[in-house]
Amino acid sequence: MNTTVTPCPIEIGDEQLDDLRRRLEMTRWPEKETVSDWSQGAPLAYIRELCDYWLNDYDWRRCERALNRFSPAKTTVDGLGIHFLHIPSPHDNALPLILTHGWPGSLVEFAQVIEPLVNPTAFGGRARDAFHLVCPSLPGYGFSDKPEETGWDMHRIARAWDQLMARLGYDRYVAQGGDWGSAVVHAIAQLPESRCLGIHTNMPILSPDPETMDDLTESEKSALAGMQYYQEKDSGYAKIQSTRPQTLGYGLTDSPSAQAAWIVEKFWAWTDCGEGADRHPEKVLTKDQLLDNIMMYWLPAAGASSARLYWESFISMDSSPIEMPVGCSIFPGEIFRASRRWAEKRYSNLIHWNELDRGGHFAAFEQPDIFVDEVQQCFRYFR
Repeated sequence: MNTTVTPCPIEIGDEQLDDLRRRLEMTRWPEKETVSDWSQGAPLAYIRELCDYWLNDYDWRRCERALNRFSPAKTTVDGLGIHFLHIPSPHDNALPLILTHGWPGSLVEFAQVIEPLVNPTAFGGRARDAFHLVCPSLPGYGFSDKPEETGWDMHRIARAWDQLMARLGYDRYVAQGGDWGSAVVHAIAQLPESRCLGIHTNMPILSPDPETMDDLTESEKSALAGMQYYQEKDSGYAKIQSTRPQTLGYGLTDSPSAQAAWIVEKFWAWTDCGEGADRHPEKVLTKDQLLDNIMMYWLPAAGASSARLYWESFISMDSSPIEMPVGCSIFPGEIFRASRRWAEKRYSNLIHWNELDRGGHFAAFEQPDIFVDEVQQCFRYFR
């Protein structure tokens, strides 16, 4: 088995960018929605505005240079090429940490937290909070290879991540994730011989405790209302991606406006970006940030391969108890929120719990300073 780790900078040819421009120029637009909000999906006016910026003002080379500063590499794990960033800390005794994104996120989510985590003293922090950082792209996402066989669910990814950390020389490490990254780190915690010491997540995966239903706190009532809203109004994307990812993939791979709308609508829904008619993703992220992330799907034509993770993993979700040390940071704009007493039913060794006053599903992207502080606080348990 080839265990070579090879430098793999992101180098997109001009012909790909020219093709993108042609497709944006030739977009066949639908009619305007019949409502005045986002309730039917991403509004025509905003997607046209975003795509116009993408065509005329956006600079992919800026993003490419920013990511290549972190020396991207690639290695084959379990027969699949995994693309990742590996950023060793300059500080002695730094703790190895693997960060895992989800859908519709990417390595771009972590751009603002990498250096503060790796070299905290450069940002007013303490050397003893430093991490050796590994940020892989999920299989079928970004510039990782696309699986050509079934079976790449979160459990297989967890085993691959454990192997990846060992290959990079880390016998012991900690893991952090949100969205599918949360599912992966939970699966890492359930590996029978995991090298992982503990996990942190900004999206705990657990069910409300039935014993609390007659004595719910206001926060728990709000969390249950959020779960109900998700099931009734916000989960259509997941139904499609978990049942017909291939059918969806044709449109996402062929049309940049479709790929942009499919992703941006979730940044409107899941970021902490205002209330009611005042909600807007650009209240927390810029057009450049949104498009940097979209490009991580468009350039590698990952519309179908990224969606396929839902098809693979929804049938293998595991809610069994976790004994490994677990830390949780609860952001108010998260899709699925939890209470500490619900969490303690699944996590028998809860080492960190904090409920924040701002931030949403894309915690590292939206609130990088808070995210860094939460990760540092949690993993001080292992220092």
